[in-house]
Amino acid sequence: MPSASRTPLVEIKRSGRKGPDGPRPPWLKIRIASNENFTDVLGMVNDLSLNTVCQEARCPNIWECWSDRTATFMLMGDICTRYCGFCSVGKGAPGSLDPDEPRHVAEAIRKLGCTHAVITSVNRDDLPDGGGAHFAATIREVRALNPGTAVEVLVPDFQGKDHALDSVLAARPDVLAHNTETVSRLYRKVRPDAIYEQTLRVLSRAAAARTADYPVVTKSGLMLGLGESRDEILGTLADLRAADCDFVTLGQYLSPTPGHLPIKRYLSPEEFDDLGAAAREMGFRFVESGPLVRSSYHAAKPFRTLASNG
Repeated sequence: MPSASRTPLVEIKRSGRKGPDGPRPPWLKIRIASNENFTDVLGMVNDLSLNTVCQEARCPNIWECWSDRTATFMLMGDICTRYCGFCSVGKGAPGSLDPDEPRHVAEAIRKLGCTHAVITSVNRDDLPDGGGAHFAATIREVRALNPGTAVEVLVPDFQGKDHALDSVLAARPDVLAHNTETVSRLYRKVRPDAIYEQTLRVLSRAAAARTADYPVVTKSGLMLGLGESRDEILGTLADLRAADCDFVTLGQYLSPTPGHLPIKRYLSPEEFDDLGAAAREMGFRFVESGPLVRSSYHAAKPFRTLASNG
C-alpha cells in the first residue's frame, strides 16, 4: 500500500525550479501541466493502492507523463532494501507482498488505455527470488486484461539469481530493462549494494533469451553528472553493447534532496547530443539522450520505432 509519507506533489513541483545544489541551468526547465488527466491518474493510483516511480523517485517529468495518462508502476511497496546514494525511494525493512497488486496494476493499465506499459520495483533483497515471481505474475495479469499492450519491465539485478530473472523472462515481457546507472568506478559510491559486472550479466542473459518466436528487447540507462569522465561514459556504453543491449537512455542526474549525492556538474544539451551520436555509432538500435531523459520517459517511442522498421 502506498506510504502516507509519499513525497507531496507540490514538493516535486518546487524541485523542478531549484535543486538542492542551487539554481539549475535554463535547459532543465520543466513543463507543469496539471490537467484533468493528471487528476484522474492520481485518483486511480490512490484508489487502487498502487505505487509509482513517478512519485517515489521524484521524477521531473511527472506532470507531462500523467497529463498524457501514462505512469510507471512500482511493484512490491515503496520501501527499498538497498541504500543507493542517488535515490529518493524510502529505505529500510519492507512489508509483505500484496497478492492483489498484479491485478490492480493490470486494471490501472486498462483504465489508462496504455498501449505500452512500464513496470518497475523497489529492490527486495529480503525475498528468496528478489520478487521475480511477483514480476512474472504482474506481466501475466497485464497480458490477460490488456492483450494489445506492450509490456516493459525495469527489473533489479535479483542479486544475480538466475532463476529469478528466468521467471520474469518466462512471462515474456516485450522489453527487459535494467539500468546501469553510472560508470564502474563510481559504483561503490553510487550503488554500494550492486556490482557492475552483475548488471551487465542481467542484460546479456536477457539478450541470450531471444528467439525467433520471442524477440525480447533489452534496455539500460545512465544518469550523468556524478563525476564520470567522457571516456568512462564511452567505455560503459561499449560494455553495454558487448552485453548485446539494444536501447540506451542518457540523462542528467538531479539530486533529490541535500542528503543525496551532490551533482558534480550539469552536462549541456550539446554534450548529450554528442554522447547520443557516439552511442548510435556503437550500434545501439535506439538512443535517447538529453538532460531530462529518464529510462521510462517516452518509453513507447523506441519500441514503436523498432516495430515500424521491422
